[in-house]
Amino acid sequence: MGRSTNKDDAQALFQSLRAAYAATPTNLKIIDLYVGFAIFTALIQVAYMAIVGSFPFNSFLSGVLSCVGTAVLAVCLRIQVNKENKEFKDFPPERAFADFVLCNLVLHLVIMNFLG
Repeated sequence: MGRSTNKDDAQALFQSLRAAYAATPTNLKIIDLYVGFAIFTALIQVAYMAIVGSFPFNSFLSGVLSCVGTAVLAVCLRIQVNKENKEFKDFPPERAFADFVLCNLVLHLVIMNFLG
C-alpha cells in the first residue's frame, strides 16, 4: 500500500515539475542547456582522468575548473535574466550578458595562466 503511494507521489511530482518547466521562457531553457553541457563536459573530464590518469594534473584541474566556473557564471546569468526575480528587475538583460562575458573572459585568462 505504501509503495504505490510513493510511486503516485513521485509521478505527481514529476508531472508538476514538467508543467512548471513548460512555462519557463525559451532564453532560460537555453541557459539551462548550456549549464548542463558545461557540467556534462566536466564529468567527462573526470571520467577520463579516472580511466587514463592525470599526468598533467594542472591541465585536468584547469579543464574541470573552467567547466564548473562557466556553469556557475551561467547560473548567475540565469538568475539575473529571469523576469520573475524581483531583485534584478532594474538591470537590463544586456548588462547581465555583458557581466557574464566579462567574467568568463577573466575566468579563462586565469585558467590559461594556471596552465602555464
